[in-house]
Amino acid sequence: MNFDIEEAIEVLERTPKTLEYVLSGLSAGWVQCDEGEGTWNAAEVIDHLIEGEKTNWIPRLEFLLQEGEGKPFPPFGRFSHLHNDQKHSIEYKLHEFITIRKESIKKLRAISECSLDYERTGSHPAFGSVKARELLSTWVVHDLTHISQIVRVMAERYRADVGPWVEYLGILKKK
Repeated sequence: MNFDIEEAIEVLERTPKTLEYVLSGLSAGWVQCDEGEGTWNAAEVIDHLIEGEKTNWIPRLEFLLQEGEGKPFPPFGRFSHLHNDQKHSIEYKLHEFITIRKESIKKLRAISECSLDYERTGSHPAFGSVKARELLSTWVVHDLTHISQIVRVMAERYRADVGPWVEYLGILKKK
């Protein structure tokens, strides 16, 4: 097992600033591009990450610590962010994500300092028994997944423009 809370926090702390660096100041063409119907653009991914901060990661960890396997976590609406007001700029959304993530990290550190047993289990509505370390590891990988998604979608925007170099650009390789 590789899970280490301090290493996990290293990634969780960097995600908002990484996304701010990649997305701030970009034209709408970059921020609003997607991979077609039913896919998300960068702004929608940020909205999803904000929603996760509000209703998924720390709330579920706190629920796990309080309820154990007695009750399943409340469901997380993975697509609920698509119904939110989309009028805010990417800078506004990034600022909100940075702010709320700082609070999440502060809560995570406080919980961890109370000798959190990372093997403690809770009940996921779809998976059944899950461990605190699995939830926290998933949070880290979820961040990395969405960073990768944003970069992939941006690269896809120029697929037709790279011409024959597409053969050398792994990010554009179809799986």
